[in-house]
Amino acid sequence: MKKIMWAWLFALVAPLSSAYTVTPEIGGIKQLIEIDDGGAGKPALLFLSGGPGSSMMNNAGAYTNILKSRFTIVQWDQRDAGKTLKLNASPVQPSVALMERDTYEVVQFLRKELKQEKIYALGSSWGNVLGFSLVRNHPELLHAYFAVNPVVSQLASEKELLTILKVHFKDNAVASEELNRVAIPFKADEDLFYLRKWLFYRDGKTFVTSDDFKKGFLGWSKTWSPAWNQVMHIDLPATLPSVDCPVYFFVGKNDIQTSTHITVAYFEKLRAPKKALYVFEKSGHQIHQDEPERLQQLIVQMVE
Repeated sequence: MKKIMWAWLFALVAPLSSAYTVTPEIGGIKQLIEIDDGGAGKPALLFLSGGPGSSMMNNAGAYTNILKSRFTIVQWDQRDAGKTLKLNASPVQPSVALMERDTYEVVQFLRKELKQEKIYALGSSWGNVLGFSLVRNHPELLHAYFAVNPVVSQLASEKELLTILKVHFKDNAVASEELNRVAIPFKADEDLFYLRKWLFYRDGKTFVTSDDFKKGFLGWSKTWSPAWNQVMHIDLPATLPSVDCPVYFFVGKNDIQTSTHITVAYFEKLRAPKKALYVFEKSGHQIHQDEPERLQQLIVQMVE
């Protein structure tokens, strides 16, 4: 009886979830978007997941619990990723250009769905390929853009990473042999595989030495390596020296996957109406996991 009474009381005081999902047609397929509308009048903050081919949706509560007080949180599973992939596979090979068009359509959908002229957007890692496309081509649709561990000059980052890993594993015969095989720009899917395998191993992820990991990674490559090879041609310092909306950079001090010093150098030269850069001392490439509270607090402070 007491359990029933407590359950009834909790039901009275517990906040009702305001999150809902929609599946608009984006780029010719259904794509799943989750909208957590915490209250009328809150501006939308669209998260652009890293990857490509991954989703930030399932563990979003860990890095949006503070942001919900200020924003309507929007999570989108990109084509061939997460819940969108469960709905329907992409009928064509994903490319950077296709994913950029998808992103623009998602923003246009949100403007109508939420009746907002502008939104905020946050890109994580690969998500910045899509985010900076918005910044470049449609700054009028953005209040501001938050670039978290951004892809800035990934070809240069991958070259630096290979050098760092070769030094780190100079006494590991297996690692040295595999890293010496890597060609940059990548000529085969195995090039990126060996680079990521030993990067993750350096970070303590020992499962990367298993056959299952290699099989899964090379399976991912069949869909995504063409798009990632296109990312190698992106060089923001050379092609985007100025922007027309506020841009804020968040970088992990220990990030060697998207080189922090390359991002800092770009930030220093970038011309923007407003800009700021924040270094996270305890973070690598996953700021939203390593220091989620500080990340959120900084964003909230910037828009108050």
